[in-house]
Amino acid sequence: MAQVTVWYDGGCPLCVREIALMRRLDRGERIEWVDVADGNSVCPIDRAELLARFHACEGGTMRSGAAAFAAMWRAIPVMRPLGLIARVPGVLRVLEAAYLRFLRVRPRLQRWMRER
Repeated sequence: MAQVTVWYDGGCPLCVREIALMRRLDRGERIEWVDVADGNSVCPIDRAELLARFHACEGGTMRSGAAAFAAMWRAIPVMRPLGLIARVPGVLRVLEAAYLRFLRVRPRLQRWMRER
């Protein structure tokens, strides 16, 4: 049974690659993977918001950005130490700042990946 639900942008080549890696690591199927871009998925919040920013639900709590990544990592045994480190005071704030920087360059990276 899934411990975490992850909503991801299946239309984003970066997201697809990362989720493919996480799926391979999720051997215990602890994560329910929901492709928001397919248009058929059930969305707990606005679809545009789910496409703009990474979201996960852990223990009934919706998380976004770096907190969502940390939730996903905690559900995958090999990644769990990273997810636990994110709980150290101040670490999540640093991860979120890095994620916000990534979001600014994400459109350019997506275009570059599509051209390849």
